[in-house]
Amino acid sequence: MYSARDRVDNDEWLTRIERAADRLGLGSEARSVAADLFLSEIPDEERSKRAVAAASLYAGALIAGEERPQSRVADAMDVSRLSVQQHWKPILESAGFRPPSW
Repeated sequence: MYSARDRVDNDEWLTRIERAADRLGLGSEARSVAADLFLSEIPDEERSKRAVAAASLYAGALIAGEERPQSRVADAMDVSRLSVQQHWKPILESAGFRPPSW
């Protein structure tokens, strides 16, 4: 779980998630879930936040039933597809979901 302070401290990243969600045409549920996942998994290192934010957005879209290709999410968040691929399953598992096996 995260605190209100986490939301304030990471407003820049939440804004980036929102902008990418706009580019991807994602609905409010996917955005909300992505923000919650990101805030629950905030990495300590600033350089890792971009990858975790992108993976959180991808996972949030999956949970909301608005799946987008990893490459499109990566492009929208300005990261490599590999960054999304490496982080989304652990984020889902940490949130109590079982990632799909495909």
